[in-house]
Amino acid sequence: MMQFLNTTSGDSPLISAFFAKRTKAILVLLAFAAALAVPAQAGEKGGVVSVDDLRTFLTYLSSDDLEGRRTFTEGLGLAQAYIAEEIHSFGLKPGGDHGLYFERVAVLGVKAANHSSLTVEVNGQSRTFQNGEGVTFPGNSGGKRTLTIDQVEFLGYGLNAPTIHHNDYAGKNVKGKVVVFLGAQGPAGFEERRLLGGRAQTAIEDEGAAASISLRVLPFGRGGRGGADASAAAPAAGAPAAGAPAAGTPAGAPAATVPAGAAPGGGRGGFGRVPMETPDFTTVQRLDTPMPPRVQAQDAFFEFLFSAADVKYPELKEKGEKREDLPTFTLKNVKLTFNIDNDYRIVQTQYTRNVVGILEGSDPKLKDTFVTFGAHLDHVGYAEGELTQGPNGRVRAGGAPGRITAGHEEDRIWNGADDDGSGSATLLGIAKAFAAAPRTKRSLAFIWHTGEEEGLYGSRYNADYPAVPIEKTVANLNMDMIGRNDQDKPENANQVYLVGSDRISSELHGIVKDVNKKLKDPLTLDFAMNDPADPERVYYRSDHYSYASKGIPIIFFTTGLHPDYHANTDSVEKILFDKMARIGQLVYETGKYCANLDHAPARDNMGPRAGKGTQ
Repeated sequence: MMQFLNTTSGDSPLISAFFAKRTKAILVLLAFAAALAVPAQAGEKGGVVSVDDLRTFLTYLSSDDLEGRRTFTEGLGLAQAYIAEEIHSFGLKPGGDHGLYFERVAVLGVKAANHSSLTVEVNGQSRTFQNGEGVTFPGNSGGKRTLTIDQVEFLGYGLNAPTIHHNDYAGKNVKGKVVVFLGAQGPAGFEERRLLGGRAQTAIEDEGAAASISLRVLPFGRGGRGGADASAAAPAAGAPAAGAPAAGTPAGAPAATVPAGAAPGGGRGGFGRVPMETPDFTTVQRLDTPMPPRVQAQDAFFEFLFSAADVKYPELKEKGEKREDLPTFTLKNVKLTFNIDNDYRIVQTQYTRNVVGILEGSDPKLKDTFVTFGAHLDHVGYAEGELTQGPNGRVRAGGAPGRITAGHEEDRIWNGADDDGSGSATLLGIAKAFAAAPRTKRSLAFIWHTGEEEGLYGSRYNADYPAVPIEKTVANLNMDMIGRNDQDKPENANQVYLVGSDRISSELHGIVKDVNKKLKDPLTLDFAMNDPADPERVYYRSDHYSYASKGIPIIFFTTGLHPDYHANTDSVEKILFDKMARIGQLVYETGKYCANLDHAPARDNMGPRAGKGTQ
């Protein structure tokens, strides 16, 4: 980079313009390599999230200059440099690598050699099914281990669907058991595809099952907000391959290997590039973490599993295919042994970054504990292709990363003003408010996550390789899309959805409600999206979930969806800055309360209780 700067800048008008646009960001990056931020002086002022600040921050973050802030692009890099410059000016300390504000996130493409098996014992008779021969384990199925369970529940469709008054979990306690379900399309009248795709996750994450087994029809989903089942993409863990990890590879990752027969001098265009293997899955998390088994199986497996049951598999399968009512019952005298045995090889590594700033607490005993605040900085990018006319006469852009709003076909940049420019700008406003106020007892960490749209990359990485100790994090407050009204309806002007606040800590749930009541202009707290039967499954689809999966009490703040979600018209002029500031103030006050508590919010893990109809 430095050599390129020294030898080519100024050689041509094109290159000069290129660097003129980016000079500010580059100078910031170089400055951070030489010095730490100077701590701000605490004063009696501050503590207010400013509407004007939010407008300034978001106008830049959602501008065309940042080209949609897609992960691994220059546009996101400019956004990250901007955030770092701002929090440097506030006086936040760098919380990233090497004394900088940037935490490098390694995104690993992994090949898996899966030798896992599932042994079924029914009334003393046993059969073993190898992966790919009657049963299929996901490629990213966790570290090597053996798990034997003799409590197995058949739960029909494995659904909790209040919209059709259907709940297969009613009266059942499946904690620590294996949950089995059938019926790829669900019962008659049920069309919520996201809930169907998330049934394994519901069993394990919501109901506490030790493992799940389903009919092999639907593929395992991809994580992140776009995936049908974020849990299916929870990166696998596994034993490292022989040899030392490559430089920069996180702990717990296997060593990278060169494909057999790939010559060092080969590759594209004669430049010595070695062709890469296609990975089986992509992950940012540790590869040695045990994961609950999530198995898909075929007819032969189920026929043996149900061989001693009162209702045999062919009858259950037929009912499921016809979308008729399915019974639920305990499978007696059945024991299952899951042998998880994967070998992993890293075949691809990509780098992106979180931005992390820290305000140190004032209490000598509590300052080594943290309240963390988060938002995701990335969006989906821009259309690389030109406009063409489709067979139906509709104009479209090649390579469009999302929806194109009619009448805006010429707009090739998905600015992401609300998603999640609104959360990122508000996080800046909250950080500035805290920096100007007296210090809290606990320390505060502000994290702008990368790669949320790709599969929660930044938060999943930080949860496994934390910038601040995860065991000393008492709460995480996350914001994503807080700049509009749900579906742009004026009657939702005072509404904000809270998700997850009661699931891990009832005390945290009570804190945010009490804090809201004391605001000068309280918001209407709506818990509809916290309902375990929420068809959007929002709890699993933004960065807070990465921390919740580690047992950290979380609250997710959002104002819901609207017609410009992932469209090229999610632009800054549609943002309601007054509402953004009010939500930011609620997050600020909630975080401040937690940061000054003499104890961490108690973790009772009662699960979701506030749901649709709760305010």
